[in-house]
Amino acid sequence: MGIKLNKALYRTVLIVTFLGINALVIYGLGAAWAFMNTGADKTSMLHLEVPMEDVYKPSFEWTNLENPGRPMEVQALGEITNDYMNAWHVRNIAYKKNDPYGIEDFYTDSARVRLYDNIDLNKKNKNWFKRTTLSHNSSLDFYTADGTMVVFKDYNVEQYQETYEGEKLVFKEKDTTSYQVMMLLEDGFWRIRHLKEIPTPRDTSKVEERNIEDKIKKIEAIKGINYYPKDSPWDTFGKRFNDSIINQDFKIIQNMGLNTIRVFIQYEDFGKNSVNYKKLELLKILLDTAEANKLDVLITLFDFYGDYDVSNWTLTHRHAETIVNAVKDHPALLGWDIKNEPDLDFDSRGRLRVLSWLEQMIENIKKWDKNHPVTIGWSSPEAGIELADKVDFVSYHYYREIQNYKKAYDSLNAVVPNKPKVLQEYGMSSYKGLWNLYTGADEQGQLDYYVAMQKILKDNNIPYMFWTLYDFKKVPSAVAGSLPWKTKKQHFFGCLDTLGNKKPVYFELAEKNRE
Repeated sequence: MGIKLNKALYRTVLIVTFLGINALVIYGLGAAWAFMNTGADKTSMLHLEVPMEDVYKPSFEWTNLENPGRPMEVQALGEITNDYMNAWHVRNIAYKKNDPYGIEDFYTDSARVRLYDNIDLNKKNKNWFKRTTLSHNSSLDFYTADGTMVVFKDYNVEQYQETYEGEKLVFKEKDTTSYQVMMLLEDGFWRIRHLKEIPTPRDTSKVEERNIEDKIKKIEAIKGINYYPKDSPWDTFGKRFNDSIINQDFKIIQNMGLNTIRVFIQYEDFGKNSVNYKKLELLKILLDTAEANKLDVLITLFDFYGDYDVSNWTLTHRHAETIVNAVKDHPALLGWDIKNEPDLDFDSRGRLRVLSWLEQMIENIKKWDKNHPVTIGWSSPEAGIELADKVDFVSYHYYREIQNYKKAYDSLNAVVPNKPKVLQEYGMSSYKGLWNLYTGADEQGQLDYYVAMQKILKDNNIPYMFWTLYDFKKVPSAVAGSLPWKTKKQHFFGCLDTLGNKKPVYFELAEKNRE
């Protein structure tokens, strides 16, 4: 009986094993068939967890595609461009990690030698690099008749690099270099055979002059407000976007005698490096509504963004470029605010890293839009001296004691005397309750604050934008956390309450009542 049982068990194991092996074979054949029919996924072959366009997206343009022999096909051009960009990207990763992993996919045997030697030298010297390219301008020289070799020049490649020893940033540099490039088609990849530096030709093109004088005059006369709809604070362009409500709010603002609003665009909300065009349409509707109500709009970019790492520069550049080019010709646009209170990220992200990102973004936006000024929304007058030589006007925030404001402003003015300085955010909450019984201000205290503050601003002809139009029923935890003694006051900075009723401070802030 025991022998029969063992034989039955043995047969069962053999059958199950046989079926399992066949299932694996069938699955493998199916996977291979799918692979052959869809083509190799170069993202996976690159050992990347996400698509290339979500990790590296420099500006790239072919300035010439004329070829005396075989015409360049659209598909081949796309593959050459993609693999060339991939080659730069894997090299950047290799120098960051001091690891050659992936280099062989996009460089031929001879081209790898120098890269491997450099990585070994970096390891020996205990150095590593964060680097990226920002723009490429390529011109075709030769494309062989059999379609297996291409030669081109890549002019004016903008490159940025940070050099580290351990975790310490010791050096940063930006340069522009041109290259002669040869690529060979091997095993379905276009691999770099030669990447040789060549002299960069002198740029003889005429540079378009910036024309911002009329906007600067408007900025010097700003009497404005930071704006969110009362039922969707910190989510102006979300699901509750309503142009009728925004129009009603803008009429209130215009009737107050104000002339400018500041609005905020969140990086993730607008689609990061691949901007959501539906969001762009909502932004255009807001600008149209502002124009109809004779209001200028200062757009603050990159709200809630906090990653300034070099590896992500090209992604933020594509984000900003898309938005700027979409609305730069709109008559309601007053200017660009690169980032809200970036100095608050100095400690966690590194001051030099934040400033480098800001400086490059300023340069880009000035290049993309020649007719609108650029600023940065610093959290204090003291921070306003940062990059003051790069911005067109200085913006700063002030939520401290009134008696110290004029001194802080005078100190900033002494360092930056020749550019407009806008008090971009200030205000007083009217919350006085359980969480601040002894330190908070009620509606009368809020009024007293603005009476004193508006007199200083008027006497010294200081342009301003107060915070904000409405009290808010809900404030996202991302704004001020979840602790009630920190968040509760954020609900009551408005000059209108949550029902739209005018608080006492409304009449002080309504410029028409002051004229």
